Amino acid sequence: MFQKDGKKTGRRIAVGYDLCRKYAQISYCDLTEGEPETVSAVAGTEQYNIPAVLCKRVGVGQWYYGKEALNFAKQQEAGGILVEDLLTLADRGEEVMVEGNAYDPVALLTLFVKRSLGLLGMHVPMAKIEAIMFTVEDLTPRMVDVLLRVAGGLSLEKANVSFQNHLESFYAYTLHQNKELYQNDVVVYEYNSVLKMMCLSCNEHTTPKVVLIGQQEYEQMLRRVWSTEEETCKSQKEDLDELFDGIIKESLADRQVSTVFLIGDGFKEDWARESLRTLCRGRRVFQGNNLYSKGACYGMLERLSPSEKWKQYVYLGEDKLKSNVGMRALRNGQEAYFAVLDAGSSWYETSADYEVILESGDTVEFIITPLTGGKVMDRKVQLTGIPQRPRAATRLSVHLEMTSVNQANVTIEDLGFGELFPSSGKAWSSTITI
Repeated sequence: MFQKDGKKTGRRIAVGYDLCRKYAQISYCDLTEGEPETVSAVAGTEQYNIPAVLCKRVGVGQWYYGKEALNFAKQQEAGGILVEDLLTLADRGEEVMVEGNAYDPVALLTLFVKRSLGLLGMHVPMAKIEAIMFTVEDLTPRMVDVLLRVAGGLSLEKANVSFQNHLESFYAYTLHQNKELYQNDVVVYEYNSVLKMMCLSCNEHTTPKVVLIGQQEYEQMLRRVWSTEEETCKSQKEDLDELFDGIIKESLADRQVSTVFLIGDGFKEDWARESLRTLCRGRRVFQGNNLYSKGACYGMLERLSPSEKWKQYVYLGEDKLKSNVGMRALRNGQEAYFAVLDAGSSWYETSADYEVILESGDTVEFIITPLTGGKVMDRKVQLTGIPQRPRAATRLSVHLEMTSVNQANVTIEDLGFGELFPSSGKAWSSTITI
């Protein structure tokens, strides 16, 4: 599932790199065709997960990655030191001690990413990579800093680099399917260490159409350790099947769901029988494991060149602006709306710099238009002490930068107006709620 045979030989390649705590996964596509393929960790198989580990050979500056690292660590006579949880270590920023030497955790993560990207060499040369999208479960500002450092160490200077979380990759993947698959809600059940549910819903009655994704975790569905005794194992699987069946009925009771995706290694253990029958009643159900890496590819394509369908939707995730920010302006003598910040943008990547001419008064006014409902609001910044000049004879430099998902810092500088009205050197700063 989610995989297509064949070998891309196009000249312009985008990569979707899914970086998880336990494994990584790589998909890629030609920028002109946009149909991703996923790299197998073992040639000729659909084993897409690359264990996110390194292993250092004792007494030697030699590092192994992925399955090779795991295998080498098991060879007691060889002597290998395994370093796991690379993403967690990099996120914490604490030095990693190996054989008495301190290693930068981000440097170790970069080494793993660089080595794993070498798997692409069987499909496309690294020199053909023009863009790479990293997707992680939680994209915090700290994680963005880590990924920027990783990207900087990959020798891909000419490549566009972007980041998005798993929910946004789910959104991008969904929008690149046939419309019938997301005619109603779309659900992902992800089962690795614990069961998680994500539900994508769309308001078709707004312009653009607003997409929201809710999520829930079911701690009672922790991964099982199966008994080696046949009858006990059978009973365990029947109990888990019954538990999941109940979760399905409860979680989907009040929803119209077109499609369900089952992802994660937990669904590979052949226990979901009755629960699958429940899921398949009136719904399309797909099982696979590379939704996020493919979604990262699709997300990268849309960042580079948004499709017409993409422009019709806006995804309002937890880290996305929920409102458009603009100003009233005069154009050719007529009042018009000047867009400053767009809803749907990630707050930590969002800023704006522009210049305006102040018609009169001593305030600058911003218009906040929520896409989630609610009334349009005004936010005013007072320019205390601005010099008195004739009408439309004051030019201002405006800088907006988001400091959280619902707050922005505004800095406004007086630029004067040519030689007749030199700048006063004054500047004003304010924080506005969006």
